[in-house]
Amino acid sequence: MGELIELQVALGESSSSFNMEKAVCNHGLFMMSPNAWIPSTKSLRRPLRLADSSCSVYVAISHPAPNHPFLVVQVHGLENSISSADEAVIMEQVARMLRISSKDERDVTEFQILHGSAKERGFGRIFRSPSFFEDAVKSILLCNCGWKRTLTMARALCALQLQLAGAHLQRKRVASNSNLKISTKRLKHKKYSKASSTSESSMSGFDQSIGDFPTSTELACLDEKYLNERCNLGYRARCILQLARKVENGELEINKLEESSDTTSYERFYQKLMKIKGFGPFVCSNIMMCIGFYERIPFDSETIRHLKMVHAKGKCSRKTIEKDIEEIYGKYAPFQCMAYWLDLLDEYENKFGKLSELESSSYHLVTGSLQLQRN
Repeated sequence: MGELIELQVALGESSSSFNMEKAVCNHGLFMMSPNAWIPSTKSLRRPLRLADSSCSVYVAISHPAPNHPFLVVQVHGLENSISSADEAVIMEQVARMLRISSKDERDVTEFQILHGSAKERGFGRIFRSPSFFEDAVKSILLCNCGWKRTLTMARALCALQLQLAGAHLQRKRVASNSNLKISTKRLKHKKYSKASSTSESSMSGFDQSIGDFPTSTELACLDEKYLNERCNLGYRARCILQLARKVENGELEINKLEESSDTTSYERFYQKLMKIKGFGPFVCSNIMMCIGFYERIPFDSETIRHLKMVHAKGKCSRKTIEKDIEEIYGKYAPFQCMAYWLDLLDEYENKFGKLSELESSSYHLVTGSLQLQRN
């Protein structure tokens, strides 16, 4: 029988401003696997990594009541008790996703001073992933395709991770002798179950047909052709593998960057990202937003549509978009991206209702810009 333990994540100075529903359901990232938002309980379910980074556990995250000083994190399906190091890593990932830190609280406060309606809406935390790498890969998945395919690719990567987890020891042996490549023939068409058995009652409600989102370590050893064929990534397979290998080689160090307010450091990191083949301004700006740098708006065709329809910028085009963005959102510096995203949320929720109330079966009907498609 799998055990269930309960952890508490202290909100500290964030307790008065934190709202679970609004902290999660404000960006398409919350709809992407392995995230699962449960509207009826206003809770978030997904796997999270343990301290060794190779094993994951399923968690359910909830906030008991407004102004409650703690988040409750239920850890499901444990065969054995977890260590204090595991508990700390789980809580760090929860805090990252929901932007619970002194810097994040400072950003919320300063942005809401600049943008009065943001305070009224309780907006200031843009949802992100438990790791930089997951955010970066999902930013790549958002590029140059429809929203349905983005969701499908994210799910395929999580299904692949479940498969790779079962071959973890084999992969480590092969990788040490194959120059960061792994033979994938043995992995194809073979399914692996979780290493530990779990009770049906503890694990009900969790999608066990997929695993966690893969780490850079898990992907860096893969062959590009195999990754593309397995997850239907197209050109993105090469971009993702380049990113994974740069992270593994220590070329992209972000540990201190997320707690920094140094604009120069952010700009240097942005330029480093831009040098990765296949990483354009949209991907890099989206990654920077996830890190906590909000000055660069990740603009695309949806941004042009939005400015034309909402801000009467009828002549907005790719040639004028940066000038138009500065004219509209420049006054919110250094939080231009927050102001832009709140703008989009207002438009979409006014038309289609609260994103938090959508059933997951309807997610594929939502475009990458979070606007429901009409059949």
